[in-house]
Amino acid sequence: MKRWGHGDGSNFRGDIEGMRALAVVLVLIGHAGVNGLPGGFVGVDVFFVISGFLITGMLVRELADTGRISIVDFYTRRARRLLPAAGVVLVASLLLAYLFLPRLRWSSTGWDVLASGLYAMNWRLAEQAVNYLQADEAPSILQHFWSLAVEEQFYLIWPMLLLVLARTMRRRRHRLDRGRLDRGRLERRLLIGLALVAIPSLAWSIHLSEANPARAYFVTTTRMWELALGAGLAILGRHLIRIPRVLAAALGWAGVAAIVVAALVTTPDLPFPGHLALLPTLGAAAVIAAGAAAGRAGPVLLLGLPPMRALGALSYSLYLWHWPLLVAAEAKFGELRPAAGLAVVALSVVPAALTYRFVENPIRFSVVLPRQAAQLGVLATGAPVIAALLFQLTVWPPARPPSDIAAMMPPLDISASGSAEPRRSTFGADVLGRKPRSSPAGVPVDRVDTITPDALSAPLDLPDTYQQDCLLQVTEYEPRPCSYGDPNSSFTMVLAGDSHAAHWLPALKAVAEANKWRLITQIKGSCPVENTPVLYKANTPFDACTEWNKRLRATLTGPDKPQLLILSSLTYQPVPKGEPLQGVAALRARTDALRDTWSELADTGVRTVVIRDTPYFPFNVAECVSKNPEKLTRCSAPREKALEISQPQAEAAKGLDNIRFVDLNDAICPAERCAPVIGGVLIYRDAAHLTATYSRTLAPRLHEALREDLN
Repeated sequence: MKRWGHGDGSNFRGDIEGMRALAVVLVLIGHAGVNGLPGGFVGVDVFFVISGFLITGMLVRELADTGRISIVDFYTRRARRLLPAAGVVLVASLLLAYLFLPRLRWSSTGWDVLASGLYAMNWRLAEQAVNYLQADEAPSILQHFWSLAVEEQFYLIWPMLLLVLARTMRRRRHRLDRGRLDRGRLERRLLIGLALVAIPSLAWSIHLSEANPARAYFVTTTRMWELALGAGLAILGRHLIRIPRVLAAALGWAGVAAIVVAALVTTPDLPFPGHLALLPTLGAAAVIAAGAAAGRAGPVLLLGLPPMRALGALSYSLYLWHWPLLVAAEAKFGELRPAAGLAVVALSVVPAALTYRFVENPIRFSVVLPRQAAQLGVLATGAPVIAALLFQLTVWPPARPPSDIAAMMPPLDISASGSAEPRRSTFGADVLGRKPRSSPAGVPVDRVDTITPDALSAPLDLPDTYQQDCLLQVTEYEPRPCSYGDPNSSFTMVLAGDSHAAHWLPALKAVAEANKWRLITQIKGSCPVENTPVLYKANTPFDACTEWNKRLRATLTGPDKPQLLILSSLTYQPVPKGEPLQGVAALRARTDALRDTWSELADTGVRTVVIRDTPYFPFNVAECVSKNPEKLTRCSAPREKALEISQPQAEAAKGLDNIRFVDLNDAICPAERCAPVIGGVLIYRDAAHLTATYSRTLAPRLHEALREDLN
């Protein structure tokens, strides 16, 4: 009986080795930030198809020839191939984090190494992507390990499924001589099993990519069909050789073109993978399917060149090394320009080549180590896991929750006239006095005696919105009110908006408690109170936000409407006709959407106050302070630029007599450069959210600004 070969993975395929090179080059150029190749990440999808083809080819050949699959041998080969190089890079990433990353990120890096070593990084990233507090964090130094996790999770299932299908054939005696299984029946049965994996996965991928693209990108269930596509080619390998040569050559070159086009036209803000991943994956499938029949007329003419094959052989180590070096370089030197990014990925060839030469190949091809495969796997996995746990000691003691500053500060003192009595204080915004813009206390300085909260605990210095689960996540849309102050008060304020509204809660809580009023919050992450649909993550219509706004508006204007409505949010891009706008039209749309929303709410009889959004830094302030405690001026930013993003709000408020527009930014950024610390208080916990501590020190100023409305 003829052995499986020629297109099912039994023989070396130079075109596939070259396609590995193409895939890794796309990934590296994309990660380097080259604008002309926004979709370089599709190279990972090409890797999935190649992996499904090669691994399934080996499994099916064994199954066809012997009627069985040795699970032990299979995982032994996987361990020797993948774990040693991965373990080296994981430990090296801890060292890079220690040397170059802000101390604020050390602890999370340790947990990332743990997740990566256990091949569960994709699920960790998926959870972070839909967790509002973590969605905008700096990329992990091990973010690229998500794809390795997807592959290994697939291969926990796929060999087992093949074994189950093979056993059903043995029971029905579909055997030939010497234990071999009937080839045709085996193919049909395997394709049925494959369809049971691929079709639901593709359908789920299309659905989730639209409904929750941030999560869809990382989870295994939306990617299994890509590996299954390659597996299907391996199962059908003997039939593919029969494709006419001319047709095969055309199909192969079309596949290469499809991969390149996908990298050129796919952008990170599009919902992916979903149906968009069909272009690069079908392109990769076309190259594989056509390769054996096309011969030298096909893509092997290019992909089989010695430099391409050499780069393809190095692709795994190169993929492992390039991303940690990029993240470390950016942490050290700031945002990298494309030329610098390309230089870093070019330099990553050095450790990749050393790993390939002295780690990958010696272990992979050793005639001794197969006997110790189990020990090798334990060592390669256990070493980085133990190192990750020990790494937590580098940030010992761990960051502690910030002190309850609100409890330490005296309550807001309201005079008989309703004004907030000034308090003598040298803490936070209080040090700025009545005229913040002329106060020297607001000018950035290099050193301060103390910083509260300290930079490591700043991410924990949150309003009660987060601790009490009062912020709706991306996919949620049912309004979730949370109440503060006096629950029996006849006067009710509602604070509504996104997380930029939530960071005013500590100040408003102090105002409500001082006046014995009731305060209700209605907060949804990344969603403003706006009557026009907005975008989520650049170009994705935010349907959950639109639905939340409809339901919230019914609450705000119904019989239980509040006496005072306070709105605040980041400025978003509206999509009045479902399509993003550009240039002047986009700016006008932002202003018009805000103006229309505020006017409509005020016209319903709800007294409406809008708090202008806070200055927006181009970097994470807490991270910067953790890196530069003796040079805090490095963590300042130009006031004019920081206020630019909220300018449409100021424009929209002009001429609106039925709303009150409150701007407290003089007490947040009083000087020409916004300081990271004022009055010993760290102002921001990231790039744009106030720490709860600094927000609380703004309570007297906020009360003064609201006094007329409160009366």
